[in-house]
Parts: sequence; C-alpha cells; structure tokens
Amino acid sequence: MNKVKVRFLYFEGCPHAEPALKLLRETLKELNVQGEIEITEVKTLEDAERYNFLGSPTIQINGLDIEKRRRGERAVMGCRIYENGSGVPPKEMIIEAVRELLGKD
Repeated sequence: MNKVKVRFLYFEGCPHAEPALKLLRETLKELNVQGEIEITEVKTLEDAERYNFLGSPTIQINGLDIEKRRRGERAVMGCRIYENGSGVPPKEMIIEAVRELLGKD
C-alpha cells in the first residue's frame, strides 16, 4: 500500500464539496492509497492563505494542489472550477496527482 498525506479543503455550503470528497475517497481506494483524509473547513481569507486554498473544493496531496497548472496561485475565498469546467475535479486529475507525488508518473 502507498501512503500519502491528503488534505481536502472546502467552505460551508459548497455544492461541490460532497461529490468531490466522495470521488476522492473512491479514487484513493482504487489506487490502494491508505491514510486519512484531513478535512478542513476554510472560514476566512486568512485560513485560505494559510492553506493555499484555491477555492472550494481544493484537494492537496503531500501539500501540493492536484491541479498542477494552478500551483503557486494566490489563495481565494470562492467557488472553484477545475479545468473540466466543473466544481468537481476529474478523476484522472486525482490519479495523476497521486502518481506524480508517489514518484510513479
């Protein structure tokens, strides 16, 4: 089994948080990745900056955002739209990020 540190960030009321978290859990299970998902509610811009929050929902693996092209962007308090045009990241993006950060790309 592979072990990674996974953080799921969201703000209350985000309609995409629950489906994104469900997808994340399913994908990690399929990839045989163990470890708990740290679920963090972001309440303020200060929280957003502390966690490098790029909008709700944000998924980080080993401290890095799963959306490679957005790493390093400024934190925001708002809804997040992924490159697929949805508030839920594509499953392939989660898989790619896990593989990259485990050195298996």
